[in-house]
Amino acid sequence: MSVTPFRKIEVTRVEGASKATRSDDVAVEEPLDLRISGDTFAITMRTPGHDRELVLGLLFAEGVISSVDDIGSIAHCGRTGSEARANTIEVTTAPGKVLEVPDLVGRRGTLTTSACGVCGRRSIEDLVARCAPIPDGPSLPAKNLVEAVEKLAESQSLFSRTGGCHAAVLVSFAGERVSSFEDVGRHNAVDKVVGAMLLQKRVPLGEHVLVVSGRSSFEIVQKAALAGIPVVASVSAPSSLAVDLAQRTNVTLAGFVRGGAFNVYSSPARIAT
Repeated sequence: MSVTPFRKIEVTRVEGASKATRSDDVAVEEPLDLRISGDTFAITMRTPGHDRELVLGLLFAEGVISSVDDIGSIAHCGRTGSEARANTIEVTTAPGKVLEVPDLVGRRGTLTTSACGVCGRRSIEDLVARCAPIPDGPSLPAKNLVEAVEKLAESQSLFSRTGGCHAAVLVSFAGERVSSFEDVGRHNAVDKVVGAMLLQKRVPLGEHVLVVSGRSSFEIVQKAALAGIPVVASVSAPSSLAVDLAQRTNVTLAGFVRGGAFNVYSSPARIAT
């Protein structure tokens, strides 16, 4: 399904004493009704496009699936050509599989937002219990981490056009850009990255760096740890809970990666200088 992730609108531009009308591009934000076997699991705001990857990444982060093999099909549903069809997606279970679908905050159909990362998990301890520590492995040269973050700008065409979305990029320790997505939601962009790797059956993702725009939150580290990603990096700051979770799961968390320097908040031994 082809979608355009931006929309042109008329704006009034004010500069000093002058005022003029012109066209501008804004990032599209629309709801996605995610249904599992007919029941609404969550409604999340997202930038349309790559909905399969988003759904897989979200269900994996929520512990509903452990791999793409748990899924029978993922498809948009409804009347062809209708807006409702574009914004409704149905997941069916693979034959012989049983999905653990949580009762989100006591009910189904939880509304989540484009900023939401933990969609209904009842407690932080529940999340921590699901994030086994990532094993020590090969070290990552500091210059490779810097270069990985530089690849973020190369992956932000929608941001360059609208200034209104986030990006997540997966880069191998060797410097290969493996996957990248943009979305109005920072967590959605990460879910799309992980979902794409689930489709390729490449999870867990050892020897990879997850680079995110904006700050590194608890949910970002959680999604990385669940996917086995050992390094998370950002040009901005982490939150205190992100640091706590990174320390508990042996994720190397780097922030303020700018101008060849950065701060390491957890597991610094993984970075080679």
